[in-house]
Amino acid sequence: MAEEQVILVNENDEQIGLMPKMEAHEKGLLHRAFSVFVFNSKKELMLQQRAHTKYHSPGLWTNTCCSHQRDGESSIRAGERRLVEEMGFSVPLTETTSFIYKAPFDNGLTEHEYDHILLGTYEGTPALNPEEVAAWKWMSLEDVKNDIDKHPALYTAWFKIIFEKFYQHINI
Repeated sequence: MAEEQVILVNENDEQIGLMPKMEAHEKGLLHRAFSVFVFNSKKELMLQQRAHTKYHSPGLWTNTCCSHQRDGESSIRAGERRLVEEMGFSVPLTETTSFIYKAPFDNGLTEHEYDHILLGTYEGTPALNPEEVAAWKWMSLEDVKNDIDKHPALYTAWFKIIFEKFYQHINI
């Protein structure tokens, strides 16, 4: 199986090339990504705990799912695809905003992403892919924000950035 490619972009989110995912993370190059936030009718956010075998941020809590768009794939289509792959369900998504962040990790890799924030709603129970997700839970945004303040080491870098800078874009 060929290694997954990420879409390299400039600061305007214009595609400038493709690169194997691991190489892009080793070099810390800016690439396109997305973060999905799924809410229920009580306005609670579905969080996932990343699988303990993930190559970075294992076991940390984060938004419902996230990944990288494939060449020629829209952010919405990529988010819908990955939601099924990680969480085992499908919902329509809408895009709210995007931002650039850079987060180096202890293992020498760096996430440098042009991240598109996608929102959806769901009332069911996910069918987790254990290779991707260890656990899940619903939490109110206020409870998430308070827990991040008390226990920041339990959450992924991008999730903390989104909560700090883009809260208004996920507060449905």
